[in-house]
Amino acid sequence: MSPKKEATEQKQQDSDSVGPKIVEYEPTYATEPDDAERFSSSKVKTIVNRVFQEELHRAQIDDKWMKDWAHFGDDFESLSKEIADKVKNKCKTLCLPRYKILVQVTIGQRKDQGISSASRCLWDSNTDNYASVSYRNESIWASCVVFGVYTE
Repeated sequence: MSPKKEATEQKQQDSDSVGPKIVEYEPTYATEPDDAERFSSSKVKTIVNRVFQEELHRAQIDDKWMKDWAHFGDDFESLSKEIADKVKNKCKTLCLPRYKILVQVTIGQRKDQGISSASRCLWDSNTDNYASVSYRNESIWASCVVFGVYTE
């Protein structure tokens, strides 16, 4: 047997007996998602509306919360984080491979005031998208913006 062949066989035996097998994947070079895998604003809006209805009704925001608005900042912060986490987790069930999901939730008190919000981002309009949903009742308003950014 030639020395090269012996070295190759020895290498294979060593690699078979040492630890778990390492699998290497080749890059796919997918620059766009399939049509079925695209970020759908309408599906995401449905998810956000459902989460707003569940969470904001469950929170039972009453007059006591409104009177002590400044003192309950932590409660509103944790509520907005819960909503954002729930929306993100439910968006992940849509099976959008290679999409980065970003969720921004804002909650405010309704007291005859206005708010303007804007965001800017560099993205590919062929693959990236967003969904924006607003909610309000007698006491509060809430806004949720979900961004779906395709990562190559």
